[in-house]
Amino acid sequence: MSRRRAVITGLGVVAPTGIGVSEHWERSLAGATMISRVEGSPIRLAGQVEGFREEEFVDSKLRVQTDRWTWFAMAATQLALADAAFDPARESPSDLSVVTAGGSGGNAFGQREIQALWSRGPRSVSAYQSIGWFYAASSGQLSIRHQLKGACGVLVADAAGGIDALREAARLVRRGTEGVLTGGTEAPLSPYALACQAGEETVSRESDPARAYRPFAPDAGGYVPAEGGAILLVEERESALGRGTPSVYAEIAGTASTHDAHHITDAAPDPRQYARAMREAIARAGLRPDDIGVVFADGAGTPERDALEVVALTEVFGSRAVPVTVPKTMTGRLCSGGAALDLAWAALALADQVIPPTVNAGVEVGGLDLVREARTVSGLSAALVVARGSGGFNSAAVLTAV
Repeated sequence: MSRRRAVITGLGVVAPTGIGVSEHWERSLAGATMISRVEGSPIRLAGQVEGFREEEFVDSKLRVQTDRWTWFAMAATQLALADAAFDPARESPSDLSVVTAGGSGGNAFGQREIQALWSRGPRSVSAYQSIGWFYAASSGQLSIRHQLKGACGVLVADAAGGIDALREAARLVRRGTEGVLTGGTEAPLSPYALACQAGEETVSRESDPARAYRPFAPDAGGYVPAEGGAILLVEERESALGRGTPSVYAEIAGTASTHDAHHITDAAPDPRQYARAMREAIARAGLRPDDIGVVFADGAGTPERDALEVVALTEVFGSRAVPVTVPKTMTGRLCSGGAALDLAWAALALADQVIPPTVNAGVEVGGLDLVREARTVSGLSAALVVARGSGGFNSAAVLTAV
């Protein structure tokens, strides 16, 4: 089992940058800012998935039972399976699993049912309220739809959750599972969800999309919330090649997670646990920091937290100016869908040898080699994806070219 190699063979993206890998990647390399205005909300801007037609991916009976975030997951899964030319019906159900990341859950569904409760009484509340809002709803619905009878789970670590889910997917494959659907999606832009986020000090108050989310800029003013995410198909390498998969984007070489154990919301005063997650992921991949060709940074978007990330990167990479990118400046931060989308970006970067850009950045702090335009890099062999979640979660993953 120790020789089994976990690789990413399918990518399904539903994000502000596009629906499907081709549209998403084309806009990403063009550096398109896909942050737009939100009407009737104290939060003025958000990364919104435009042109998404849920009826193309979810039948009417299931739509009334589920929330937009689950629709995104079902659509992204369909796209990932098609991308990998993988038909779950041809596989043994017990050899297939699903592990996703969850965060805000079905908040629009919950808001609608709360309104029904208070306006029309308890009998007006849908029986599906008990499952539609639940943070494990997407994993459950995916396992039912595709008859995945292996392990089924969900991990909750805010923005770090997508990496944690990937770690579990790789572990399952190395222990004998043939295929795992993993990643995460979010839809935290309902009026209720935006009202909950409006009180956060770290949310951007800007009305100009070009200035709203600018990690590593000295005058960074916070983050912009966003919806969407990505689902990845992870398979055992030899099995995937044996069935004739169209692509092997990257190998999951090493992962690690730590926790600050500092405060329920506030950032720790030093980033030593964040740096430790990076070092351990690199070491578990059997690599050294000098082997990493690009870092997909967390990019919190506030001067204090960005400065802590620079300290952590310096602690790991020393004086070396490793290329750093924050492509989610094009979309905003997607809660538990963010790391999943970063992993998709990293897998595409390794496959195509192109680093997607950070957009709308100011003069960065700490002398980072911030990738501001799509950068072609020959010999790009390893990417480090890092993420932090509210409450002290730190996660890192190393993907390598195959």
